[in-house]
Amino acid sequence: MATNFDSLGEFGWISRLQKAIQPTNKSTIYGIGDDAAVLAGTEEEYKLLASDMLVEGVHFDVRYSPLKHLGYKAVVVNISDIYAMNGQPEQIVVSLAISSKYTVEAVEAIYEGMLLACKIYGVDLVGGDTTTSPAGLSISIAAYGSVKKDKITYRNGANSGDLVVVSGDLGGAYMGLQVLEREKSVFLENKEVQPDLSGHDYILERQLKPEARKDVIEMFEKMELKPTAMIDISDGLASEAIHIAAQSGMGVTLHEEKIPIDPSTYNTARDFNLDPTVVALNGGEDYELLFTISQSDYDKIKGSPHFTPVGYITADKEVYRFVDRQNGEHELQAQGWDAFLSKNKDVKGDKEE
Repeated sequence: MATNFDSLGEFGWISRLQKAIQPTNKSTIYGIGDDAAVLAGTEEEYKLLASDMLVEGVHFDVRYSPLKHLGYKAVVVNISDIYAMNGQPEQIVVSLAISSKYTVEAVEAIYEGMLLACKIYGVDLVGGDTTTSPAGLSISIAAYGSVKKDKITYRNGANSGDLVVVSGDLGGAYMGLQVLEREKSVFLENKEVQPDLSGHDYILERQLKPEARKDVIEMFEKMELKPTAMIDISDGLASEAIHIAAQSGMGVTLHEEKIPIDPSTYNTARDFNLDPTVVALNGGEDYELLFTISQSDYDKIKGSPHFTPVGYITADKEVYRFVDRQNGEHELQAQGWDAFLSKNKDVKGDKEE
């Protein structure tokens, strides 16, 4: 009997692939299962390889995604995976599938955004491929980078008692998307009405032009801090925390009162009758870094405006908890983005049950 992708999901598919794929080259150090593949490099460092794809109608809507911003975002989401390994991106290759509705000038705008991101993050665009598409636009990028062998950080290194820490704030990208979708709906109903995006600059930028946390990796170096595990937040805090715990053979507990949410994200969520905490847990696309550190390293981040401890790792394998503001315990569930679901779950207004 055939298996539908909707029932399997992205990570179910990855798990299925892992069972079938056995690397044979000595230069393959670590394959499927982390933010980037780890390849042999020099005596002092490994090479890193990551790839990501953005597909029109699945990952973006050109009715509200400026093409220059889209090109910029396409680069950022890829190099974020390199930073999640505690590494530095160095090169990218870009492949586009383009339908006839796109002009040369439109594609040039996409590349303009890509090249701006490359300049800001110190990355070279060194090649790729371009082909036609029967409909829409697809952007596929592979990012290549490096990491010192004593600095590399996998998802599976968390230990019982480690603190779970997040950079920045969460939920903004998702709420930016909600504002854009709302204004699109209004426009489609009445094309005489102009979109009202006033007062939403921060969350719109979080959605349309996110930034990878290169600065966090630089801060780790200055602090002499090496996380025990790390992942970038593309699918939501809950999903990523569970990934770290599961791959480390551990459990995790997150505390609602600790989750960092920007006031603009919080207020917009309330305007949409959404629970800001659930938005932060499950919204995704923030591209912040979620990492674990030993308790002995806490003083290195204590008081930093860039980092917030949101929970801790436990020895209770496959036990994922969420503690609300009233100290009630709930099962932590991953309800964020899944690229293989035909209709991704909405972020609901109820807390994790």
